[in-house]
Amino acid sequence: MAAERDPRAWRVDDDPLEARQRASSHSAARDDGTWRQPRIRIVQMDQGGRMTSSFFGDPRTMGSASMHRGSIWHFSRTEIKHLAIATGAFTLALALMFDGGVFSLSSEFPVYCLLSLISLAPAFILHEFAHKFVAKYYGCWAEFRADPGGLRFGLILAAFLGIVFMAPGAVMVAGNATRNQFGKIAVAGPITNMALWALGYSAWLVLGGFVGLIDIVIGYWLWGNAILCAFNMLPFGPLDGKKIKTWSEPIFYICLSVAIAMVYITMNTNGIL
Repeated sequence: MAAERDPRAWRVDDDPLEARQRASSHSAARDDGTWRQPRIRIVQMDQGGRMTSSFFGDPRTMGSASMHRGSIWHFSRTEIKHLAIATGAFTLALALMFDGGVFSLSSEFPVYCLLSLISLAPAFILHEFAHKFVAKYYGCWAEFRADPGGLRFGLILAAFLGIVFMAPGAVMVAGNATRNQFGKIAVAGPITNMALWALGYSAWLVLGGFVGLIDIVIGYWLWGNAILCAFNMLPFGPLDGKKIKTWSEPIFYICLSVAIAMVYITMNTNGIL
């Protein structure tokens, strides 16, 4: 009986029977970072460009999705559904917080829902859109997916304690991209909140003397973008800050400083809420 072949032999010879083959599930990528495989698994990038599951969600619930090769502005039916669910739950949780929870609902609850949808929901939605559009620009597959666990937890917390801490979902990204490209995908979200905050602050400077609904909307707009930007810049877990810090520490500290300044200015500007 022939002796068993040393498993390390492949390192020193070219025996075709010992050659290591690339897994059939991994296809080559073009230089532009576009994944050539026709079907891919819904995953989320981490700070090193690897793929992880969602924040609170169960990775077993994630399925495969066909690669879309059209415009970066494309939204699938599944994505639109998830966006609607996440936006609705986020808006409802904020309204519950403003009204003090489910045990103290008032006749103003519908007004709080409308205020949350107009003033605060765009901070979340456009933040996620920025991740999606930049990822697709670099040839990756990118779609938003709501996080059922995060939505349930956030709604329960808002209903019973009047506090909002929610992970509505995230843009799932898959494909071959460089470390530099993944860093730009991550920083796109916070930069979007900075731009929205600057737009709102400029509007407040122009309309600051007018007391009424417009000032209230602008005030919540500023708070929403400042808090969301600062929170996402924390260098922990799946947050954007950790991905950005891993990519470029100078850019991370610049963005973190701007986010802190936004919160400080919002807190210390008379007339904003």
